[in-house]
Amino acid sequence: MIFNKRTATIILLFISFAARSQVIPDHKPMMNDIWQVFDQLMYKVTTEEDGTTVYTPYFPKMLKSLDNTVVTLPGYMIPFDMGRDHHVFMLSVLPVMQCMFCGQNGIPPMVQVTMKHGKARFSNDPFKIKGKVHLNTNLEKGAEIQLLEAEVIK
Repeated sequence: MIFNKRTATIILLFISFAARSQVIPDHKPMMNDIWQVFDQLMYKVTTEEDGTTVYTPYFPKMLKSLDNTVVTLPGYMIPFDMGRDHHVFMLSVLPVMQCMFCGQNGIPPMVQVTMKHGKARFSNDPFKIKGKVHLNTNLEKGAEIQLLEAEVIK
């Protein structure tokens, strides 16, 4: 019985050290001037009479100035669904392998992308997307910042 407890303890220690030594894959920085402006997205928080908290997107002046303009963004694909090819997906400054909702700095900037024609192929590598910025206030119709009629730039 003592042998089994010692063996179990050694195995647990090994697993613990192995887990701590896991290295988060490095990534190429994607943050640029456009991403910096997108990162200014804020929310107006109100409470309804029934106690429900409502978050309404607030777009500062610099962000509003990008509405209906065509921009090119580098980033990593964050798919909504399983599969290789995607018509609608999120684009992020961080790869999907990185934890999107943990760490010290909150959620990284992301935009919802809708392809103009066809689909974009999933890759762990960054790529560039060109599309028309749409600032969305109706969250039932997708993310707050969207790139419509998007195309992959080669």
